[in-house]
Amino acid sequence: MVNTKHIYLTGFRGTGKTSVGSLLARSLRRTVIDLDGVVAANTGKSISEIFRDGGEVAFRDLESTALESVSQTENAVVSLGGGAILRDGNRAIIRSTGVCIWLDCDADTIARRLQQDDASSEQRPALTTLDESQEIRELLKARYPLYQEAADHRLDTAGKTIEQVADEIMEWLGGNAPVSE
Repeated sequence: MVNTKHIYLTGFRGTGKTSVGSLLARSLRRTVIDLDGVVAANTGKSISEIFRDGGEVAFRDLESTALESVSQTENAVVSLGGGAILRDGNRAIIRSTGVCIWLDCDADTIARRLQQDDASSEQRPALTTLDESQEIRELLKARYPLYQEAADHRLDTAGKTIEQVADEIMEWLGGNAPVSE
């Protein structure tokens, strides 16, 4: 079992990172850290306000700073923002300070989950001018190789409960995850 590294959860918005992260942290008796929450707390602004005031580049800068800080804390379950893997430096931090589990699912499932989440549109601004469904498909396609590069393990969350996903992660951690020295 991993005891001396962070457990990073990556994946597109709506794949279950925050919900699974909370349950996983409880099971492992670790702190849970939501990276978007850290960015919001550090700035005193919502993610939407940060995007509105400074655009995506400003948000990604703040996200990278938050990841650097979080990576130096005690072992935690860290729910990354869906785009945290976009920067080479972030992927390097993730690789060097923990194991990364990619929560993945198809675009239709993501769209359905986001539509059922009242806070989603408020907390997660559109990143393109495309309609939501097309944006999801395009961003998934573009990010797929980066998620693949960052992840030590991929887990499809479609059709699974939060508990099932957390159980599958626990099983993987118990048998496969490297333990740092």
